[in-house]
Amino acid sequence: MELGLKNKVVLITGSSRGIGRAIGLEFALEGARVVITGRDKKDVANTVSEIESINGQAYGFVGDICIEGEIQKCIKNVVSKWDGIDILIANLGSGKGKRGWDVEEKEWSFLFDINLMGGVKAVRLAVPYISKSTNGSIVFISSIAGLENLGAPPAYETAKSAVISYSKYLARCLGKKKIRVNTVAPGNIFVPGGTWDEKLKVDKNSVELMIKNEVPLQRFGLAEEIASSVIFLASSKATYITGACLVVDGGQTKTYF
Repeated sequence: MELGLKNKVVLITGSSRGIGRAIGLEFALEGARVVITGRDKKDVANTVSEIESINGQAYGFVGDICIEGEIQKCIKNVVSKWDGIDILIANLGSGKGKRGWDVEEKEWSFLFDINLMGGVKAVRLAVPYISKSTNGSIVFISSIAGLENLGAPPAYETAKSAVISYSKYLARCLGKKKIRVNTVAPGNIFVPGGTWDEKLKVDKNSVELMIKNEVPLQRFGLAEEIASSVIFLASSKATYITGACLVVDGGQTKTYF
């Protein structure tokens, strides 16, 4: 299926590992030119090498994309190399934090900065370039924890809910610039070395019981399945979809949308 992504320039924040890495590889397979970002030089280099090994085009940027100056530097480098940006995937996020009502302001600020504000900063700096594209698109990675109270840290759940709200606002705001804005809300995604991998090592029986009881498909999702959803929303097959939140959770959430 032709998705219209060949030679499109795709900037993916937080893409040297996990879901972001899978998204980068999927875009590369479709012929896009992919910008891989991350704080760890080795992880960035490894992902760029993986893309190049499948004859893909990739540029690696090492830096903290939550810092506006770093985002600005990254975008400047990308535009210099490839003359623009067509697609932004805002994938920054962390769910590690304290549960309950007594959470310090410092943690609220940290989780909002990494889960929401990193994407907000990237949008503000990238939109002037994306608006010049013939099929400009922005996709945010939120979480089902932003849709329902699942017992995750409150600052994380609130920030991920704000991502969905912000995406909806942007869709109306940027429609006149022919930029589509959507969100993907993943459920429980297993990534080697990730949060669920760690939890399985600590208490495998409880985790497996939770998945069996709470997820109708009775399994974890894969990073590649999130990547496929992102690819669709950014592609020429979704040109009348904007302001949507695509839930990819094996049927876990119960809310009607």
